[in-house]
Amino acid sequence: MLTPAIDAYLAIRRSAGFGLRVTEGFLRNYARFATARGETYVREQTALEWAALAPTPSQRGRRLEAIRIFARHAQAEDTQHEIPRQNTFPRRRLLYRPFIFTEVQICQLLKRAASLPPSNSLRPWTYCTLFSLLAVTGLRISEALALRFEDITADGLVIRATKFHKSRLVPLHPSAQAGMERYLERRRQLGGGDDHIFISMRRRGLCYSAVLETFRALIREIGLQPDTGRFGPRPRIHDFRHSWAVRSLENCPPGYDYVRQHVLAVSTYLGHVKLAGTFVYLHTTPQLLSNIANQCEDFFKGGATS
Repeated sequence: MLTPAIDAYLAIRRSAGFGLRVTEGFLRNYARFATARGETYVREQTALEWAALAPTPSQRGRRLEAIRIFARHAQAEDTQHEIPRQNTFPRRRLLYRPFIFTEVQICQLLKRAASLPPSNSLRPWTYCTLFSLLAVTGLRISEALALRFEDITADGLVIRATKFHKSRLVPLHPSAQAGMERYLERRRQLGGGDDHIFISMRRRGLCYSAVLETFRALIREIGLQPDTGRFGPRPRIHDFRHSWAVRSLENCPPGYDYVRQHVLAVSTYLGHVKLAGTFVYLHTTPQLLSNIANQCEDFFKGGATS
């Protein structure tokens, strides 16, 4: 009874545009746990015991919340399902403070990527171009790895069926376009039949785990450390995206109307559905704080008023 109910639930939610990859894992895992006990309906005590197996309070809360939402849906069809009580394992959301790359740090990273072995292979070209693209466009790593030859156009990159199931066009600066063309020329010479833009040494689409391993190795080699001691943020691949958004805002002309239009443009470029999703990427940096201080000083001196 549990597995068919889970299948129906996932089908309905996904038809509305939800991905639910993590949720599906939770529900399938719970179904195996409950079935081993001979249960065919959601039972609150079983759900609590299963959620408690997670190693942290946050993960326990995520597990139980997934079961609660599913149980509410399932109970509408069959009242024998029990809905677990709320806030048994409160979810404590930790706000991550990203690592904002400087231009010097990005250049160091790209220089190391360009020297990756084997020197006569496509690998150094692949990683140098990939990380360059992330730094100058703010693309998600999943979007970059999904690029195929047909997605490279004269107007920019076609990003298909993204996180929010929408496609968009990402224009490239002429210098970035030229860099992509240099890579593509070599890619066509050394690549195999796979039409992914970024491929592995085995001539297949590059996988995220390989990129992550290489990124971490490069970060260690150039000696990048947390910016506030050992408890500060360590660089992640996703921080290219945060860095791009911050630098973009730093280069915005002063004035309310300019900022408003600029944030909207950044939101569209990043592929966000709502502006709230963009604000997560706008973090304070010394440059931004300096700009704010200067604007305030001008205001109190009777200068700028917006």
